[in-house]
Parts: sequence; structure tokens; C-alpha cells
Amino acid sequence: MKAKIAKSFLRFPIFVLYPLLFGCLNLSALAEDLVPPPVSSIAAPTSSIVAHSSPIAIPVSSVAAPMSSAAAHSSSIAAPTLAVTPVSTPISPPTLPSVPIASSAAQKLYALAQNDLLQLRVLLKNGRSQATVGSGFLIGTSNLVVTNFHVVSQIALEPETYFGEYKDTQGKSGALELLAVDVQHDLAIVRINRQGTGFFNLPENLAKLTQGEHLYSLGNPLDLGFTISEGTYNGLTHRGFSDQIMFTGPVNAGMSGGPNVNANGEVAGINVAHRRDGELVSFLVPARYAQLLLASVINDIQLNPPTTPLADVTPPAVTTPSSDVKILATETAQTNSKPATDFKPIIGQQLLAHQSLMIEKLLETPLSIKTLGPYSVPVRESEQVRCWGNSDAKADKTYSTDQINCAMESAIFVSEDLQTSYIAIHHQFMRSTKLNSLRFATLMGKFFSNDVRGNTKDKTLTTPHCTEQFITNQHFTTRAVLCVEAYQKFDDLYNFTLITASSDEPLMNLQSSLELNGVSYTNGQKFIAQFLASYDKESAK
Repeated sequence: MKAKIAKSFLRFPIFVLYPLLFGCLNLSALAEDLVPPPVSSIAAPTSSIVAHSSPIAIPVSSVAAPMSSAAAHSSSIAAPTLAVTPVSTPISPPTLPSVPIASSAAQKLYALAQNDLLQLRVLLKNGRSQATVGSGFLIGTSNLVVTNFHVVSQIALEPETYFGEYKDTQGKSGALELLAVDVQHDLAIVRINRQGTGFFNLPENLAKLTQGEHLYSLGNPLDLGFTISEGTYNGLTHRGFSDQIMFTGPVNAGMSGGPNVNANGEVAGINVAHRRDGELVSFLVPARYAQLLLASVINDIQLNPPTTPLADVTPPAVTTPSSDVKILATETAQTNSKPATDFKPIIGQQLLAHQSLMIEKLLETPLSIKTLGPYSVPVRESEQVRCWGNSDAKADKTYSTDQINCAMESAIFVSEDLQTSYIAIHHQFMRSTKLNSLRFATLMGKFFSNDVRGNTKDKTLTTPHCTEQFITNQHFTTRAVLCVEAYQKFDDLYNFTLITASSDEPLMNLQSSLELNGVSYTNGQKFIAQFLASYDKESAK
């Protein structure tokens, strides 16, 4: 992870809702009525990105420091069989055989790997102050380095403000050059002015991992120095829209982009994140994704040899894997003989490809239906979207509340100010037997607001463009407010916010919200139309 907080497992705030007006309207009209706001019509903000207040940053996406390195594993030794001897004869303690302790593997790996480990730093051009810190590793005997995208994202998005440097385990440092990015899998390739020793490789046939196998993560945690930490492989997790390896071991801030290897030194993955709410629950980007990104870069270098001294590359022996793994827009984006001077179009293409995959996956089956009072409400329950419910019916309250909250546990890290490709659904049902209808309506009115406040100084999004309508189906009426914000730096990407409140019962009220972040305008309308069409209410008997 890089230094400051930024991926995985970010939870966006759910909008607090407030109802209550009465009326009716057409179901399909709302999604069709809203016209996407042109980005050009809204002045770009003048504020600049605030410098990091901490020397170390981690991607949001999920992250907080685990407790400590895993304890060394002790070897099991069978007790020797002793012959029966008279008690009167003194018995000398048996000599136990020499058994290597578990940490010896870590010692040997670090000794072999240390010359190809790097700390990567992003610095402000004005003043050369350190902004973020991460890790990386040289591939083969080339000068190509694998790291996380979130480690070097500032260089990709604001090259006029930031630049990068590397520092090796011997204290030597130099410039780095960003060559390629894969935002979906949080990967990047940079090149530097020194060669690797050949310890880390990404061959066509990657290591096959088994449950419980010992793995070792390397990097520079918290800018304290290069370390190696031990843990175990515990399979793949599918909480996002691409695989990640679950590594039961410490991966701390500053280790992002560092390698994770097995006992033979074969690369298993790249350190990327860990959970705040768990102990030693860490995650790795599988090596096959780095293999693909690296292969695209090497192919480009071989076809279009660079001419600058920094780019003097001896390509490592990496072959494109035979498995059908896609890296979305990356293969087509990295095609220039020189590195891209503006990575924003490349990142935008990758985000569009990812959101298309995300919406297709989320809508491949009809939305699930849950019941709150007399209402039927839509949710999306899947490996990627988790739902939780709770109830508050305390005797001293004048009304009771039942809630359903659904949200993705991961998002795509673009920058510290922008995490995208995210969905959240919130339903809240309230009823009262203690208030009259006027007091209940007044109370519910405090829980609804059609004012979706946008930040006019936000460099990532335009101000919201909103529309409001009353929607009716055959059984009930709801008030709906739909707001859209366009991304300032990426074409055809939007954030949608839908908030609704029922208006058909004097002492019952259903309020809902839907957040869709980082989707195309067409996909946003498509999801919202299905969401609204899924509401229903049991008919009065």
C-alpha cells in the first residue's frame, strides 16, 4: 500500500433521506427526462489538490495497519523412543535432531531478493517534498519495475506537479518513468536506470498455489526500511470484479506494489491492500495480471525501441499467458514507442471498460426483492454487493425503523479524491402508532431533502444536475429526485444519485437511495429504470 490513505473496501456515505409530498406521475419518465450535463458548460474548479498531511498513504479502498508480523511457525518433531532402563541408572536427555526454524526461508529469500527490491517515492516538483511512498520490484535483468497504480497515480494524473524516484536497499536512488497502467487491477509498470539481478520473474507457467502454503511479502512498510513478512495463501476472493489473493499475513502501508513470493521465490502476487476491520486479512493482485501488463510493455519496446538513456531496456523473458485473461483497455492503450505524456485518456478507457463489465454483471439477473412493511423493495445481493439489515423499535421512540443497506466492499482507486465503480443501496421503512398523521408527516419531512449538495471546487466532478418527479405505479406513489455529476477528467463517466420517498400512507413511510458511481450515462439510466420498476406494494384488502 502506498502512503496516506486511498482502495479497497471503501464505504461511501449513504444519503440521508427526507419525504413528504403527495402526487402522481409516470414510471418511465424520470430516467428519460434527465439530460446529461455537458462538462464544458461548468467551469473547472480553481482549487488545487491538498498536499498529504501524512508522509505515508494507503489506498482506500480498505486499509489500516494489521497488528504485527505473523508468528514464526514451529516444526513438529516426533519424540524419540526410549528404551526401558532401571530407575537407578541416570538417563541423559536425548539429543534432538537439528531442524531449521520457519524463519530461515524468509532469511534466505530476503538475502536473494534484496538487490531487486525498491522503494518508490512520489515527490512534488516544487520543493521536492515527499508526497507518497510505496514499493516495487525489478523484473528479470531488465530495468522494468512492477508496482501498484495507486503508488504512482499522482504522476499519471498530474505529471506537471509530481515526479517519481526510486531508492534501493543499498540507498542508491534515481529517476523513474511511468510506462503503463492498469487501473482495474491497480498495477503500473515503471522503468529506472539500473538493471535487476534476475531474481523476480513472471514466466508463462506461474506457480500453482495451495491452501495454507507459506507466502512472503516484501516491501518498505511505513518508510521504516525494507522488510519481509510471512503468511499463508488462503485462496481467491471475488468481492470485486476481478480476483484477488487472500494473504493471511501483514501487509502494511508503504508495502503496496511490493512482491509476494512462495518459498521458492516464485512471484505469487503484488501487495495491494488489507482490511481495517480484521487481523492479518491482506490482499494481493494475482501475478497473472502483472504478467499481462508487462507483456504488453515488452512487446511495445521490442517493436519500437526507445532512444533515451533512461529507457535503455533489456526486456525480461516474459511471455503472454495462454489463459484467457483480459486486462480490458490496457492492451490497446499502450502502443506508443514513447511513454504516454497524458495517461488520463488511457485511464478513462479502462474505467469505461470496467463499468460496462460491472453493470453487465449486476444486471445479469433480475434484482432481488425484499419486503419492508407493505412495500417490496429492490436490492442486489451478490459476491460483489453485500446487504445487511437492522431494526430500531425502542419503546421510548415515537416511531420504529427497519433498514436494509447494500454496498460494494471495494472500489476502483483513481486518486485519493476519487474512488469509483461503486454501488450502494439504502432502504428505510418507518411507521408510528403514537403520532397523528400531521406530526408524522412533519417528522418524515425532516428526513428528506432534494438538495444534493455538490462541491463547486471539486476537481473531479461537476456540480450536480438534478430533476424531481412523482412516480406512480398501480399500487403506490413516490417522490423521486435524480441527480447526475459528470467526471471532469474522464469522458462519459458519471455519478448518479437517486433518492425517493413514498407519499401514500399517513403513518408509514418508505425512503430509499441508490448511488451509482463511475458509470456511463446509458448504463446509469438502465440501472435506475430497472431499480424503479422493481418497487411494489401489496394492495389493500
